[in-house]
Amino acid sequence: MQETNTLQIFDRICTIMRADERKKYASAGLQPVHGQVLEYLSICNSFSNTLISVSEYLNLTKGTVSQSIQVLQRKGYLKKQQDEKDRRITHLKLLPAGKRLLEECKPVDLFNQTSIKTTPESSTALTEFLNKTLSSLQKANKIKTFGICHTCLYFSTEGDYYHCSGSDISEYIILSAEINKICKEHIPNNLTN
Repeated sequence: MQETNTLQIFDRICTIMRADERKKYASAGLQPVHGQVLEYLSICNSFSNTLISVSEYLNLTKGTVSQSIQVLQRKGYLKKQQDEKDRRITHLKLLPAGKRLLEECKPVDLFNQTSIKTTPESSTALTEFLNKTLSSLQKANKIKTFGICHTCLYFSTEGDYYHCSGSDISEYIILSAEINKICKEHIPNNLTN
């Protein structure tokens, strides 16, 4: 009974947040999926900012994501850029207008309107619970983790440099600004999670 109630509460919170998101993006002439594409691009590393990665992360078809990218590109929120080493790869770059739109559409004000007061301990406990729930769902459904770079099995440090030896890439140096971004090649460094 408790699990059903928890799921219903979580679902209702998500519904309220998505309704707020729909209103904000609609005022910019966009759909929520456009905001989801922009949000993903704002949190992924430079290896994971491709159409295929966006499709996998959002669990949408390449066609749907491709159409969304075209709309966002026309409106000046992102641009396409060919990879310098492999011309077959196209990266998606968030433009300043896209970053501003994301800031304007965040649900922060939705929470600020409430009188929710949490302690650091309760916030940490909730975050841990949600991370475990997400991890379990990803494992059960064989969904890529898209986890934070520095929590990955492939991540290593050598002196002042960070390295990745992911399965789809040859060894490359990770910029320090990217170690807290998510990656499509992520494998949790603690496989028991």
